[in-house]
Amino acid sequence: MLPMTVSDWKRWLDHFLIALVFLVFAGFVWFVFSVTGAFIGIPLGYKLWLRLWLPLFQPALGILMAGALLSGVWGWLEKRHSRNRDHQQN
Repeated sequence: MLPMTVSDWKRWLDHFLIALVFLVFAGFVWFVFSVTGAFIGIPLGYKLWLRLWLPLFQPALGILMAGALLSGVWGWLEKRHSRNRDHQQN
């Protein structure tokens, strides 16, 4: 097996963050429907959503925020490195 390059790690991080965005968005939609159902009196899984908040949704939000920051810093460093390399070649 070939070792992973920097671009492979970046691609993996981007795919992972995309999956987390969909998980967080689905959790938000579920939350909105379950709260609405709880007010109306229709059980749509609000209690289950609350039980999943700490072990699933809260870590997903934290990882998503940290990953977004890491991805931004990574892009900034790549741009800075390529700019320095261009100046050295001239």
